[in-house]
Amino acid sequence: MNTISTGKYILPIIVICQFFCTSLWFAGNAVLPDIIKDFPLEVNLLANLTSMVQFGFISGTLTFAVFAISDIFPPSKVFFICGIAAALFNLAICIEVSDVRLLLLFRFLTGFMLAGIYPVGMKIAADYFKDGLGKSLGFLVGALVLGTAFPHLLKTLTGSFPWEYVIYATSCLSMSGAVIIFLFVPDGPFRVPGQKFNLQACFSGFKNPDFRSAAFGYFGHMWELYTFWAFLPGMLLFYNSKHPNASLSVSLFSFLIIASGAISCMAGGLLSQKFGAKRIATIALAISGLCCLLSSVFLSVGSVYAFLIFLFAWGLSGTADSPLFSSLVANNAPQQLKGTSLTLVNCIGFAITIISIQVINLLAKEMNSHYLYTVLAIGPAGGLLALLRDKK
Repeated sequence: MNTISTGKYILPIIVICQFFCTSLWFAGNAVLPDIIKDFPLEVNLLANLTSMVQFGFISGTLTFAVFAISDIFPPSKVFFICGIAAALFNLAICIEVSDVRLLLLFRFLTGFMLAGIYPVGMKIAADYFKDGLGKSLGFLVGALVLGTAFPHLLKTLTGSFPWEYVIYATSCLSMSGAVIIFLFVPDGPFRVPGQKFNLQACFSGFKNPDFRSAAFGYFGHMWELYTFWAFLPGMLLFYNSKHPNASLSVSLFSFLIIASGAISCMAGGLLSQKFGAKRIATIALAISGLCCLLSSVFLSVGSVYAFLIFLFAWGLSGTADSPLFSSLVANNAPQQLKGTSLTLVNCIGFAITIISIQVINLLAKEMNSHYLYTVLAIGPAGGLLALLRDKK
């Protein structure tokens, strides 16, 4: 094992690998307009394609939690295996298939393997950075956000090429990230040998008010975030249809708005060192909740600049709290089940995203699109209630 990863190099290596591997997450969404041409009757393909990745991730996190994979086995090896497997399942959607269920299966399996990348990456960081974990996770979740946005940029840059090029590129990135972390990231100095899964012990963390408030704040944040990301191209298309002179590039602005969250993740991590993780997370969650409520106003506004400023404000505030909640969960989890606790909380959070995505998809057929996204305010409101009540 190479020792180049020790010291100041370890965090950049983890961040880069996290970015490379999580570029798989929204790869299917970025090329959805091309995929849907083969399945014109699948009116719910956006919601179902996104939900299958989330469902796969949930299934993976449950499996990893039950067997305490990231606590028992070296996290870097887990990350490596899952990064390679996820890249192969991502490539599989390039196969010409006539059955949409096979396409959804490949996205499910990609999501399943992402369970060995995102939470395991956080576990690796927690094993290296006991102090200043909020800042470290800020950079790490920033990499996830940038990775999530990156396929939209690839789609913009490869617009004249077949859509498969986006899939090829993201799979190559994932394989590269998996190999790099395997070669250069040994077990961290704060890694505690794991133990077998104990469901009661995992949920015992919820008896701790600090753990509970962080977890429920995270759940409220997750109700909003991935649904916002999934339907952001739809918001831009809707605005273009109502304001033809806007002519906004859907792929480019989807990338820029989602990617802006990477900046707020890092900024939130740095601010948390001075003002406290819980305080900064509470402020960010309140701002993003306000954006949900104001969405009906800005989807109607005539000024394209005001609309874009609003979306960037939403993109920035919607992610700023994510690493802070993860850091609070990690710091207040049972010590020997830190990785499993992170995975379990992630599992519940991503289960909530499926409900939120499907709720918005169903309501889209019944509600005026101007008011549709105000429903997302339910999550931040619930999260804030938990944070403020436990603080009291």
